[in-house]
Amino acid sequence: MGLLARVRKEWFIIGIVTVIMLAKIQPSIGAKGGPLRPEITITFVAVSAIFFNSGLSLKTEELTSAVLHVKLHLFVQSFTLVFFPLAMWLLIKVLALTSINTWLLSGLQTVGCMPPPVSSAVILTKAVGGNEAAAIFNSAFGSFLGIVVTPLLLLLFLGSSSSVSFSSIFSQLFMTVVVPLILGQVVRRFLKDWLERRKPPFGVISSVVLLMIIYTTFCDTFSNPSIDLDHLSLLLITLIIFSIQLSFMLLTFVLSTQKQSGFTSADTVAIMFCATHKSLTLGIPMLKIVFEGYDHLSLISVPLLIYHPAQILLGSILVPTIQTWMNRRHKGMKLTNLQAI
Repeated sequence: MGLLARVRKEWFIIGIVTVIMLAKIQPSIGAKGGPLRPEITITFVAVSAIFFNSGLSLKTEELTSAVLHVKLHLFVQSFTLVFFPLAMWLLIKVLALTSINTWLLSGLQTVGCMPPPVSSAVILTKAVGGNEAAAIFNSAFGSFLGIVVTPLLLLLFLGSSSSVSFSSIFSQLFMTVVVPLILGQVVRRFLKDWLERRKPPFGVISSVVLLMIIYTTFCDTFSNPSIDLDHLSLLLITLIIFSIQLSFMLLTFVLSTQKQSGFTSADTVAIMFCATHKSLTLGIPMLKIVFEGYDHLSLISVPLLIYHPAQILLGSILVPTIQTWMNRRHKGMKLTNLQAI
């Protein structure tokens, strides 16, 4: 793959690095009260735009075939929204005894509270040949659940900023997340044929808006001279994130391949990706709302920013291995069926 093709493929990750560097160079532009007025343009307009875009792009008709696979859905949602945050809470209790930056540890907890993403889990499941319909349903359903469950989990494990009340958080979430999402679905009903024909770049639009949110978040941090991040903590957090992903993918694989589970190999693939991946698109705006007023918001966001490319990188690396396992499983099942005949 040539350099240009690689840049096109990884443009979002390159974009994250670029906007953080730009925020470091001139933080006053995107800081609160700066020329970009992020307290209005980002907090309300950008976040609403992301979820209107999500509502517009979500193909609800594709979910109907997967709705009745209740056991699989229960497994994925329980793992990602119950087991994952609890496991992270226990891990952080241990890591708190080390010298790792406290705000990065808080960021690890926020990762655990996030719902599955709508994009990466589905793409990787499809690439392997897994249960794509189940992946689409759980990613979409998890995102809807996340609108309510994720803020509750964040408040439960971390609390909120003293400047923002509980009711204020949920009213803002309702107006900037739920309402735009519903409006997007309503508009989609009228524009469905045109959208199917033209196929607008929904993913690119959301990613560009997300880069703006990340930029202003780091502008706020770099404009505060009292905030400092040691490189050792960053390195350790990165290693911990990769370890968590590998461990949880292995755990979901072991649990979903037990005979009594009743899951097919295609189901296992969907479970591995949906239950262990976390949404950056929902996560960053959610953190922006729940932790409004936190001086260390960008440090809290760092683990999620690392987790996003890490899950795509790790998932892409494992695709051939999982495909090989699926092929062997299918051959074994065919052989068993022939012997039974």
